[in-house]
Amino acid sequence: MEEERAPRPAWGRWQRGDGGRGLPWRSTVLIAVIVMVGTGFAARNQPGRETLDVLGRALLLLGAAPLLFRHRRPVPVVFCVAAVTLGYLAAGYPYGPVFGLVGVASFAAVVHGHRTAAAWALGLLWAGHLLLSHWLYRWLPPAGDGPAPWGQELPAAAFAVAVLAASETVRVRREQRAQLRADRAAAERRRADEERLRIARELHDVLAHSISVINVQAGAGLALLDSDPEQARTALKTIKAASKEALGEVRQVLDTLRAPGDAPRAPAPGLDRLPELVEQAAATGLAVTVATTGPRTGLPPGADLAAFRIVQEALTNVVRHSGSRTAAVRIAYGSGRLELTVDDEGPATGTEAGGSGNGLAGMRERAAALGGGIEAGARPDGGFRVHASLPLRTEETS
Repeated sequence: MEEERAPRPAWGRWQRGDGGRGLPWRSTVLIAVIVMVGTGFAARNQPGRETLDVLGRALLLLGAAPLLFRHRRPVPVVFCVAAVTLGYLAAGYPYGPVFGLVGVASFAAVVHGHRTAAAWALGLLWAGHLLLSHWLYRWLPPAGDGPAPWGQELPAAAFAVAVLAASETVRVRREQRAQLRADRAAAERRRADEERLRIARELHDVLAHSISVINVQAGAGLALLDSDPEQARTALKTIKAASKEALGEVRQVLDTLRAPGDAPRAPAPGLDRLPELVEQAAATGLAVTVATTGPRTGLPPGADLAAFRIVQEALTNVVRHSGSRTAAVRIAYGSGRLELTVDDEGPATGTEAGGSGNGLAGMRERAAALGGGIEAGARPDGGFRVHASLPLRTEETS
């Protein structure tokens, strides 16, 4: 039974906002103090404006209070602060840091993606200031006040544009940083997915080949257990060798999970181990011939492993699904390419032999990861062919 959670206390709700974001009460208090003190100093140089009394200071606090919610409700906050600021100016109180309240609210709105709302709020405040200072001043305090000079409107407009531009710059940079973090996280997920796919392919190829050999030899051993005990003993030895090799390769693959980034304890298999595949195939009764054409070149580790696994999987499919007891492997070293061909004479037996059906898909994925391709299908004469083409960047071996 899930444990019932205790309700969060009121002070917790006050300090924590939506999505776990805390209310910015410290910065809001600091802004309010700066505006209150700064306006007091500004009032000394504006004897023609109304004295900053209790109502004026209350309006300043009323304009600062909504900033507590500027990250949670930026649009209502910016319009509320603009309206309170306009009311403060309409009451004839001194100019000064009061415009900073609108600047902070507009900055928060733009950073949270509400640039249109911020522009409207600043525009309405500027338009309202035009009405107050050039037409409505006759009916508003202070008494005997005259129209404001038109020249002061240019700095006011410049202030609004500067606030919007600075806010937009910060917003874009934040979005770029967020996108960069998202790209890095996506790249990490892709690398993890690719590593899981690589390990799945390795495990499939190792287990599919070894278990196919074991399956064939177990069947032969059971059939010969009474009539030819010595041959049954040979089949059991082959099973033991195949299972030991499979365990070693599985352990090598799993070691990369336990210690990612460390060098493998044993080198990854390559075409130099092709004779082992031929020997294992012979133990199942499959005769394999290998022909190599072109100048032998050193292969990159990834291509060497992919070539080995493709041949291994192709021979495993012959053991599983073909009635032929012979297979031919041709390796052609060309100019920057490696061509692999595995043929059997068929016909298909139609038996599953425990197969998962992922062999051809795994071969295609290995080839595609190197920029190559796989063609697999029935031949006109009834056999089956697997042809792989792998691009290489090789260095001649000595």
